[in-house]
Amino acid sequence: MPSSGVGPARRSRDAVSDGRPPSSVDRAVTALSCWWLTTLPVLLTPVIAHKLGFPHVRDDFGRFFGTAALISAVLAPLLGFVVALVARRRRARGRFVVMGAVSGVPVLFFWVFGVLLAECPDGYHC
Repeated sequence: MPSSGVGPARRSRDAVSDGRPPSSVDRAVTALSCWWLTTLPVLLTPVIAHKLGFPHVRDDFGRFFGTAALISAVLAPLLGFVVALVARRRRARGRFVVMGAVSGVPVLFFWVFGVLLAECPDGYHC
């Protein structure tokens, strides 16, 4: 008496929403999305370490963490959009466009107010 439920059980994490197993493109989209999500924790790591009693982390590695967060905020949505564009994944493209817009606001804010409109100290010409 064979049953229709007999066979290898599929785990929900192994199947995409339409029942297909995830492809390498799906894995790349997920990895790039997760990389983008790590931007804020990476940016806040020196501040949290300073508050926990490790001021040397912020002093020694603050610039490194800031640069890593900036690269993650810009590069992850860009690479994800390119992967989604080449693979013709419309929903993923939309996701990466939103990620790029969300990342672009603080990046442009710091660029405009931190670089372009920075006040010059006395004696320096900007």
